[in-house]
Amino acid sequence: MSIFGIGIDVVETVRVQGSLERFGDRFKNRIFREAEQAYCESMKYPERHYSARFAAKEAISKAFGTGIGKSIGWKDLEILRHPSGEPYVVLHGKAQEFAAEHGISEVLVSLTHADHYAAANAVAMRASRDGR
Repeated sequence: MSIFGIGIDVVETVRVQGSLERFGDRFKNRIFREAEQAYCESMKYPERHYSARFAAKEAISKAFGTGIGKSIGWKDLEILRHPSGEPYVVLHGKAQEFAAEHGISEVLVSLTHADHYAAANAVAMRASRDGR
């Protein structure tokens, strides 16, 4: 495996909370897939979990070198959790196409959040040319 790209992002939770309060479902449905929303809403402080996922999507777009917009959209990236708790990435639509075109076989992500900030790191990995 080799690294295609890395990305990092930090989000102020108050900004995401403000968007949740101001735009509600319109904001949620534009940025997050159904399973992400269900998970975040099940938590005591949903804004922290939304913020971490928002940061993860930004970090992944940086690892891809595309940003969010023309090449990939918010909902092309989904952040889920294994039963053991660690997050993982599911690519959809244009993100899945981008990964296939560039030989990206895996995207690793790490999330953290506290009262005021959420952050994420992402590493896009591709298989080596010799198949390892």
